[in-house]
Amino acid sequence: MTEGNEPGEHPSAGESDVSESNENRVTLEDIEVARDRLADVVHQTPLDTSRTFAEMSGAASVGLKLENVQRTGSFKIRGAYNTMAQLSPAEREAGVIASSAGNHAQGVALAGDLLDIDTTIVVPEVTPAAKIEATRGYGATVVVEGDIYERSYEYALKRAGETGETFVHPFDDADIVAGQGTIGLELLEQYPEIDSVLVAIGGGGLISGIGTVLKAAERDIRVIGVQPEGAAHAKPSLEAGEIRQLPDVDTVAEGIADTRMLETTFQIARAVVADVVSVSDREIAAAVALLAERAKTVAESAGAAPLAAALSDDLGLEGEHVGVVISGGNVNLTEHAELTRTGLHELERYADARLALEGWPTAVSGVVETVEAEGAELDVLKRARRTSIDHPNRTPVTIGLEGSGPEHLRGVLEALSELEGVSVVESSLER
Repeated sequence: MTEGNEPGEHPSAGESDVSESNENRVTLEDIEVARDRLADVVHQTPLDTSRTFAEMSGAASVGLKLENVQRTGSFKIRGAYNTMAQLSPAEREAGVIASSAGNHAQGVALAGDLLDIDTTIVVPEVTPAAKIEATRGYGATVVVEGDIYERSYEYALKRAGETGETFVHPFDDADIVAGQGTIGLELLEQYPEIDSVLVAIGGGGLISGIGTVLKAAERDIRVIGVQPEGAAHAKPSLEAGEIRQLPDVDTVAEGIADTRMLETTFQIARAVVADVVSVSDREIAAAVALLAERAKTVAESAGAAPLAAALSDDLGLEGEHVGVVISGGNVNLTEHAELTRTGLHELERYADARLALEGWPTAVSGVVETVEAEGAELDVLKRARRTSIDHPNRTPVTIGLEGSGPEHLRGVLEALSELEGVSVVESSLER
């Protein structure tokens, strides 16, 4: 998981009133102090400029801030370490507890290992075994509790009250925000010409920290938040001037599938965020595929959302120098392959088709040879279950084709339809 923040990581609705207390404020000085604290802990991640993405977006340049290659695979170690390093000796002795099924878990676990603080991470029952093992690998004790994240969160808070462990919130904490804001300092140093920056929003800790830095810059820099359409709570909240909570979320970008911001992040975001845009899950999948192909980098869905926004037609980035924060890369290989294939569909560079073959399996060799001759890639070829649309004297086959674009793929299918004993029954290009 990543970008961002954990899905559903928030207290109950009764705790959502926005406070103007000083403890919720984060200053540029706080972030500069955090950078000193993190100097020997985190990587200064690379800023990779992309001519391809600049051309696709119309921008003068696009700089990818690659937090997916940060320690633990996301930016979360920045805020977790900055927070935990400031605990008193008594608090360190008591240990810390957090609830998470992804990047925050690993950030807290690694920070605990580096600071010699016992850490306990509470995860829901649906958490993949691989993520549990990765968290344990950083030295944390993992407790599986609750069928959904909210139950894990409630259990962690209750246990913290009983044991005296310090609860480390994934985003709604000034020290967490200050740690994440160190990315903004690096952006200014690596990409001084930056005009706009695109940052994913889950609970809002990342964009609050980065926005605080860029708002304090000597010139105006646009800070634009990006959310999936199925978890788009930030824009209506900022427009209304009060926290709005979604009843539920529905998105492939689980790392930013929060239902709302909370007091600290909402207060800061109101001051530093210029706009928020939404992208579809299919656009996010396309961005995942393009990052793998063009930037040679693996991003999780939440981490790719800002690039999806940059490549849309909604932002007016023409002639600007645009920073895109790729916030995390914690994705299993199967999920990444599925996202990539969906992304290629969205880019119209992949097509599924159903064929009817006369003379199975002899006709298969003709299909393979034709696809190769047409310069396409045959990703899948398998015998299909017969349905009512299939001729009783033909063998149904499904294929997956990768090509350079829709016209190329249509040409391949046309060539297949001209083969003796082969008929193209339907394809995704015509749906």
